[in-house]
Amino acid sequence: MSHDSAAAPEAAARKLSGRRRKEIVAVLLFSGGPIFESSIPLSVFGIDRQDAGVPRYRLLVCAGEEGPLRTTGGLELTAPHGLEAISRAGTVVVPAWRSITSPPPEEALDALRRAHEEGARIVGLCTGAFVLAAAGLLDGRPATTHWMYAPTLAKRYPSVHVDPRELFVDDGDVLTSAGTAAGIDLCLHIVRTDHGNEAAGALARRLVVPPRRTGGQERYLDRSLPEEIGADPLAEVVAWALEHLHEQFDVETLAARAYMSRRTFDRRFRSLTGSAPLQWLITQRVLQAQRLLETSDYSVDEVAGRCGFRSPVALRGHFRRQLGSSPAAYRAAYRARRPQGDRPGDGDAPTAHPSATMSSGPTVQLHPEGPVPPQSRRTAAAASVGSGAGLSGALEGRDPYLPRQRSGA
Repeated sequence: MSHDSAAAPEAAARKLSGRRRKEIVAVLLFSGGPIFESSIPLSVFGIDRQDAGVPRYRLLVCAGEEGPLRTTGGLELTAPHGLEAISRAGTVVVPAWRSITSPPPEEALDALRRAHEEGARIVGLCTGAFVLAAAGLLDGRPATTHWMYAPTLAKRYPSVHVDPRELFVDDGDVLTSAGTAAGIDLCLHIVRTDHGNEAAGALARRLVVPPRRTGGQERYLDRSLPEEIGADPLAEVVAWALEHLHEQFDVETLAARAYMSRRTFDRRFRSLTGSAPLQWLITQRVLQAQRLLETSDYSVDEVAGRCGFRSPVALRGHFRRQLGSSPAAYRAAYRARRPQGDRPGDGDAPTAHPSATMSSGPTVQLHPEGPVPPQSRRTAAAASVGSGAGLSGALEGRDPYLPRQRSGA
């Protein structure tokens, strides 16, 4: 669910320097970027809809590297501006990055850092968050991206507090969104922040989309594998593991199924995902337990057995390390936040599969060190961002499915 409140005091206090103007939006495009994500800010900020009551922005489309820029379907784009035009923008949008495994051009990262230092608002849509993270703009901040890539973002940039359940995260002067259509949600939020609900509503009607979507990314989570492993022979072994999490097996079992020695399997698995196979397996079991706690009335001991843990003690230890709570406390907090009619009854069958993804980081909870320091905490409900993929918000009285938005320290 979108949640809007007053802009963060520290963001409001930032002044644009030099030639930068608040109404100018620069969109930074790269070769290989998907055309849908690229077109979202162009449509929202680049079309004059003043007749519908939408204040006009000035759009600057900038090439983040040498052109022509090739995009989805083999199309070639020629941007009218280069990186130098970013110096005039009050908002800089990075729609998407071509590959989560490739480093962005250093010249573009320098331009983003300079823009932020000069007071510009920086926005990353979908995998654009990887570009912002590479520039260091997400260090110590909350952020989101497509749920499939959230573990990779968390692993590669451990100082970023990644939350894969949010549609977008507004941290004042740096904003990020989930995949594809969530970019529309964030762009509408920006218009709402700049010009109010009426303008955002008018724009939403023109785009034929809801002005605010309820819920987060949780409903879209599935057991898919990320692109970097989906075509690899190990994908079959990983898929088998996800289907048999209720059984007790170890990494040696997976290595044998891959016809590899344990050492070779470990090395191959790490090269593909950036994570040790044992840590990945534990994470998937915890995610399975999380789902069963949410959707069934199994006891904690029964949940441990159905998730392949050798004992309830093992489940409790791993669950607390990854989600910052005991299984029983997590279930109680989750149900306290759900409508009465949505809670499972005694006869309800549990969900067969967890909301598990192939994690390329050690956990999907994204902040393994524990709760975010007090200076980083903020939500409109005066709750804090914690560990556990945003789930500790539920334990602290915050609806974990509301996008986070800074509203003061």
